[in-house]
Amino acid sequence: MIHHTDVLIIGAGIAAGAAALTAADRGRQVTMATRLAEPIDCATGHAQGGIIYKGENDYPDLLVRDILEAGAGISSDEAARQLAQRGPQLVESVLLERLGVAFDRDEQGAFDITEEGAHSLPRILHVGDLTGRAIEEQLLGAVRHHPNIQFLSQATAIDLLTLSHHSRDRRDVYRPPTCVGAYLLDHATNQVDVHFAREIVLATGGLGQIFLHTTNPPGARGDGIAMAYRAGARLINLEYIQFHPTTLYVDSSNFLISESLRGEGGVLVDAEGRPFMDKYHPRGSLAPRDIVARAIHEEMLGQGIPCVYIDITDKPADWLRNRFPNIHRRCLEEGIDLTADPIPVVPAAHYSCGGVAADLQGHTSIDRLWAVGEVSCTGLHGANRLASTSLLEGLVWGVESGQAIADRLDARDYYFPQVDEWKHENEPTDPALINQDWMTIRYTMWNYVGLVRSRRRLQRARHILRELQMEVEDFYRRAAVSDAMIGLRNGVQTALAVTFAALENPQSIGCHYRTD
Repeated sequence: MIHHTDVLIIGAGIAAGAAALTAADRGRQVTMATRLAEPIDCATGHAQGGIIYKGENDYPDLLVRDILEAGAGISSDEAARQLAQRGPQLVESVLLERLGVAFDRDEQGAFDITEEGAHSLPRILHVGDLTGRAIEEQLLGAVRHHPNIQFLSQATAIDLLTLSHHSRDRRDVYRPPTCVGAYLLDHATNQVDVHFAREIVLATGGLGQIFLHTTNPPGARGDGIAMAYRAGARLINLEYIQFHPTTLYVDSSNFLISESLRGEGGVLVDAEGRPFMDKYHPRGSLAPRDIVARAIHEEMLGQGIPCVYIDITDKPADWLRNRFPNIHRRCLEEGIDLTADPIPVVPAAHYSCGGVAADLQGHTSIDRLWAVGEVSCTGLHGANRLASTSLLEGLVWGVESGQAIADRLDARDYYFPQVDEWKHENEPTDPALINQDWMTIRYTMWNYVGLVRSRRRLQRARHILRELQMEVEDFYRRAAVSDAMIGLRNGVQTALAVTFAALENPQSIGCHYRTD
């Protein structure tokens, strides 16, 4: 079946929702598609810490300075300035006034502003330690009730449709690279439909699931990166994978221990209770994430210990339970009382600072294709992301792209080619083989393309992943289409893209660390 819409948005987080609402408010017909059955399970819904607002005596240039310093000097000045100038305004107009997100307040009714690592002062709004979930709940409610938005859940994007790859008219290859829609798999019917759109927005989130340890939700498979790569879009800065320093160290868990815990006074200590961060950075436990993650890695290797600890037991117990209810609950499930016990933590892949190259409105190198949120790279994060910029980035670029798209729709004509409908194959997929291939990807990326890299490790990863990709692509052409098979294909492609980027950059900078 063939569908038409003004704007097709692939994703369900804050960037996708902000773009959808902005375009729909201007009278555009929007289709928003997510592979998730429960859209709250996106990365936005999992975000704990908070979102940048503004603190006492704060001003845009100070935030810009913090972003540039955290980004190891290679962030885009223009992107940082756009975030600093537009961000607080949009927090007020969209999150506070329109969506009514109930950010925490003190007894006097003022916002409870907190501080996080590498910020010059407290400027972070939060809702306990479930900030992203509170935002996502309000956002999804607004999206689902908007008359101009069609919301599709359990709809997996298989590939972007482009003139050069999918048009039946071979002469279209001479036109500028252009995206015209996507193939979407309906999980309920197992049918693949053609969704044409005048403008297409990638908002698929991150890629953490290609690593053995990650804070990301299961859907962060690099789907958007892989689809954009196959479509011919420019990808940049993919070597800069930020590893969150602190995830809960227990069996079968990569539960994130928010940076807010250290912002509120938590101290990193070793197994003997000795603080160690002061010897790595003047800001101690509030140092930038890449420095903290490698410091923990070095302490674990040097002392032969499986983890380190965050100690915040000097704070009042009732205050801790109220400030971090979700972390407190999750730790108690593992027999850890954060009001009395240090929390065992290890690093894990957390955020991709690179992605699909996009400008200040989110437009990519392919006409009619936009990218917003973690899947994109505007240069904002440089070589390392400043804490709590991610939700704000999604909000700012979601709104910017929605406005720019709405303006374009009346200003140009749109061409749609004839494309082939999806050809279904019937060879069954073996879940055991898919799981084994994923383990190969994750162990390879963790051991060879993880916190510490070298040319030899990266070359080994490239060799392993290339062979695996050939096997996966060969089987993909014969296999019955499924979300699992689509995810595996995207995962190995994204892993290769990250590995290639890391190989091509011999300079240690930010969260890309080369021993050679």
